[in-house]
Amino acid sequence: MTKASTSAQQTNGERGVRLNLPVVSTPRQTKEKDPPCYGAQYRQDALWEGGDETLPPQWWQYATLDDRIKYQDNALVMVSLNRPLPGVRLDFPGLLIPGCEWHISPLGRSYFVNHNTRTTSWKKPTPERPPGSLVPERIIEGHSNVIWSLACLGTSCDILSASSDGSIRQWKRDGESVGKPWVSDGIGVCSLAMSPDESMAVSGSGYGKLRLWNIKKGSMVGDLWEGHEGSVRCIDWSPNAQEIASGSQDGTIRRWNPDTGRQIAPPIDTGHGWIYAVKYSPQGDKFTSGGEDKVICVWSMDGDLLMEIEGHHHYVTSLCWFKDGAHIFSGSFDNTIRKWRLIDRKELVVFRGDTFGINSLCLSPDETHLVSASGDRSVRVWDLRTNQLVGDPLLHDDELLIVIISPDGKYIASAGKDRKVYIWSLDAVLKHACNDHSANESNTKRDAKLKGRSRDAVRKSVMNTLVTC
Repeated sequence: MTKASTSAQQTNGERGVRLNLPVVSTPRQTKEKDPPCYGAQYRQDALWEGGDETLPPQWWQYATLDDRIKYQDNALVMVSLNRPLPGVRLDFPGLLIPGCEWHISPLGRSYFVNHNTRTTSWKKPTPERPPGSLVPERIIEGHSNVIWSLACLGTSCDILSASSDGSIRQWKRDGESVGKPWVSDGIGVCSLAMSPDESMAVSGSGYGKLRLWNIKKGSMVGDLWEGHEGSVRCIDWSPNAQEIASGSQDGTIRRWNPDTGRQIAPPIDTGHGWIYAVKYSPQGDKFTSGGEDKVICVWSMDGDLLMEIEGHHHYVTSLCWFKDGAHIFSGSFDNTIRKWRLIDRKELVVFRGDTFGINSLCLSPDETHLVSASGDRSVRVWDLRTNQLVGDPLLHDDELLIVIISPDGKYIASAGKDRKVYIWSLDAVLKHACNDHSANESNTKRDAKLKGRSRDAVRKSVMNTLVTC
């Protein structure tokens, strides 16, 4: 397989499986020092090798379950519904801040047109933060590419981050790096899960392989685990630590013995297409999965399908269990979060507020708050006693892919395409929301008083007028 993907042949003629796999990419360097000038984006020809007949270097294409072809710039991890050619606008509504467009240069490098400033740039435009918005307690930098996954050590509150740059890094909550980055074969790391005793971690790569790590030593354990034919998008470790489940773009769930790295059961052909989420129940008696087909599946530990839950209108990207094992939350690209009761598959609550697809969910340890990460660059905190949003969204500079909460429930960590880990204090979030609510109530009372005074003034004016007349 070549690093620069130019073909479009599906594997074995199956629908929904990957065409080519994404690899670790750095922003493409071309002979172009500056992007095309403003206004020139519609007057260009493809000058990369192969021209209009091939994809630009570091791009790949794939088919979805409904047989649509999508195109991805691996360097930016951005997807377009349009084939990348000069003069073709590549973004779709909501992908960029208003007034901006995504285009491809003649030599095949993505650039951005900002109609607000009438300028162009190689860098993706970032939104301005609203005045008074909450800032993170800490921003951790070190990765050179997209961060796909996070995990938190309960004993130390250290954070593990996995990235397309091919590394896993460990951080203290104050941002200090712990040891050296964990690097295996240089392939992007798409997913990460930690063992219940926090001694080991398992990662999934863009080439469909899994790798076991010793957390304390920061070193690989044994050989690569092979079996998947597509990127490993999600991993979960069973509560009893006896097995690991992985979900892939190849549409299968595979289950592994963590001691041997061997599969313990035949792969499950889910019918999801790409699998975005797999989660064991807290009791470890079943597991759920979700993906491209918009359906949530519940599986027995024998690999039998127990039920299918339908209701979402787009890909199911994240799943989260209540401790009782009887309820789950699901996040979707349809911009909603839904709460389900498993016994009768009833939809209990729909959370709306995100303006772009949900990429990740997590539940606070006391189950009073749900936290979501979205493609609209925001983290949102939801109060599960009222099913309402708490305060304003917590903002990143780019699309968010993962959010977790510390085992003590005090801190939220979020990361994504801006290559940074943001640390938020949940207490600060709640306090900020409370202050905003108090200020709004005060303003409402003040406005009511002013309106009352205004009505009194008008009444007196009318009476004076009547008297005068």
